Amino acid sequence: MPTANLNIRPSGALDFLALGAMVNRLDPGIIPFRKATECRIHVSGGEFNVAANLADCFGLTTGIATAMVDYPLGHLIAERVRAMGVKPFYKYFEHDGVAGPNMATVYSDQGQGVRAPVVFYNRSNEAASRLKPGDFDWKAITEGGVRWFHSGGIFAALSPTTPEVIIDGMKAAKAAGAVVSFDLNFRAKLWQVAGGLEKAQDTLRRIVEHVDVLVGNEEDLQKGLGLEGPEVAAKSKLDPSAFFAMMDQVTQRHPQVKAVATTLREVHTTNRHTWSAVAWVDGKTHQAPTCELDVLDRVGGGDGFASGFIYGLLSGAAPEEALKLGWAHGALLTTFPGDTTMATLDQVQAFAQGGSARIQR
Repeated sequence: MPTANLNIRPSGALDFLALGAMVNRLDPGIIPFRKATECRIHVSGGEFNVAANLADCFGLTTGIATAMVDYPLGHLIAERVRAMGVKPFYKYFEHDGVAGPNMATVYSDQGQGVRAPVVFYNRSNEAASRLKPGDFDWKAITEGGVRWFHSGGIFAALSPTTPEVIIDGMKAAKAAGAVVSFDLNFRAKLWQVAGGLEKAQDTLRRIVEHVDVLVGNEEDLQKGLGLEGPEVAAKSKLDPSAFFAMMDQVTQRHPQVKAVATTLREVHTTNRHTWSAVAWVDGKTHQAPTCELDVLDRVGGGDGFASGFIYGLLSGAAPEEALKLGWAHGALLTTFPGDTTMATLDQVQAFAQGGSARIQR
């Protein structure tokens, strides 16, 4: 019974439905942004990234419910959604030609060697922050059945109404038979603007009441859900003992949660990481192998892990195998520019099974 306790639907009109905000990420490569003369544009958003990865690499039928602005900023994003094979469910907003509302922009250079990447935001007057209950016809979206529903903590932090949209979506997805997952993705800067730590914890606890599968490390669990730090101290960033020590608290506070998973990363330099992952599923602990990564672009690696892990569970793999698929796909994603996958399923499966970087002829 690999995933029996999650009661995953065998079929549905959508294998996976995400709810979140879309952004344009401007990437000057290794040049610091303040010295940049040109940028690449990566369409992103934590929830969309998972939907795009599951569609493009893993061949699943996926959708994204999000805000969209009828303006070139939005048209570029909509083109990328189509290109990645994700079905859109948009709440449209009209841009006034001057002030918005806007699609958010994230700025991030890649760093190099001892120089870390720098990430900053412009989420002023963001269309997604205007989303409110009633903006999506969840009954129509989910009427053919949904196998998995996913959202995250960044979207929850955008406004007082976005958490209510998440909860409405989760309830509708549950009614349609979906497993519900949530990536805590705790961002102190966003929550500071949204009302501070107490507001964050109150909001995220209400959301997690509806969640079956959590993605997040021990820091996310402590800061996002207000759980106490474990007595067990991790010996390194790759030591899962502190993470596993928190699972009793998770199940006591949120007994409906069946699985919690996260990546483990030791950053030696910007371009050299040691990488692993862990999962707690139905009371049992699992750890992925450890590998050395030569990182091209680290943004999106966590979403790459989540999508591979979710694919494994949706495809009926045992938790340990699902974890390896997540670990492998997250590792591969850091070798591509941008936030979404360029990997193939064959590549992910080969690496998960111990494959190497020998040339393929």
